[in-house]
Amino acid sequence: MNPPVPSLAKVPVTIVTGFLGAGKTTLIRHVLETVRGRRLALIVNEFGDVGVDGEILKACGVESCPEENIVELANGCLCCTVADDFVPAIEALLAHPNRPDHIIVETSGLALPKPLVKAFDWPPVRARLTVDGVIAVVDAAAVADGRFADDPEAVQAQRAADEAVDHDNPLEEVYEDQLLCADLIILNKADLIATEEVGRIGAEIGAAIPRAVKIVATRDGKIDAAVLLGLGAAAEDDLAARPSHHDNEAEHDHDDFDSFVVELAETTDPSALVARLADIAEAHDVLRMKGFVAVAGKPMRLLVQGVGTRFRRDFDRAWAAGEARRSRLVVIGRKGLDRAAIEAALAA
Repeated sequence: MNPPVPSLAKVPVTIVTGFLGAGKTTLIRHVLETVRGRRLALIVNEFGDVGVDGEILKACGVESCPEENIVELANGCLCCTVADDFVPAIEALLAHPNRPDHIIVETSGLALPKPLVKAFDWPPVRARLTVDGVIAVVDAAAVADGRFADDPEAVQAQRAADEAVDHDNPLEEVYEDQLLCADLIILNKADLIATEEVGRIGAEIGAAIPRAVKIVATRDGKIDAAVLLGLGAAAEDDLAARPSHHDNEAEHDHDDFDSFVVELAETTDPSALVARLADIAEAHDVLRMKGFVAVAGKPMRLLVQGVGTRFRRDFDRAWAAGEARRSRLVVIGRKGLDRAAIEAALAA
């Protein structure tokens, strides 16, 4: 059992980053289930006003992290709103009578971790907190499918045709920034690809990072809390070793991406619904869908999560007494996502 943190010691903070659908929330849930002897607090940040990740974690019912210690920050991104959202949330947690021994921050899937790490170098924050480690969760199957990499030959052909065309890939930049800031990389969903592919992706990631970072392959984010907590990285002390595509920018935004929430009717056939969602994701290049769905005749709430065209569904808990049985999904994609067409396809 880990001893409690002395009241005057800095509280360690673990930042969990990773692109949309990589498995950050699932990994954190396993941390809650395997941690021993520590009071945890969570700060969960995501796009959209449907707090899917926070709801999943609140449903855990784990004693080490009661619901009151889970703070949701929606409709934004911590890398852009550190002063407005993150610092007040931290101050509220530290003022709690039962101050947490360790804080876990789950960033949104489009967040850049380095601006958040920089906040820990601010004197008022530095005196009370330290970044124990930045954990980057990677969707191995998405990397194997080439989601984050441009076709070099196609890009070269475009450049030859028009040198003025901007070929920056925002997906690749966000993904690389998350890796470059990491102290530990979790190669998740490794069971969905061949063992040789796992090794190849791990080697490519290792070669692209200018410092030694351990890479661990996992399935369903199953990794013991002892591996993730207690890294002692003090990441705020070596910001220079964590390069970013956006180091020279005055500020960063997410104008390359769109997100919105769609309302669905109660479904009688979850399988047919998921098949339709996969078709919509393919037709409109949707990056991520997630939310809760009411199923006719079922007392349980259906959790639906999609990464590209890969979807999974599970009944996560019963609808609470008096709770509205609303079916709502967060949809995230690249700039120009056709909301009207997606809503029409869902209503058909």
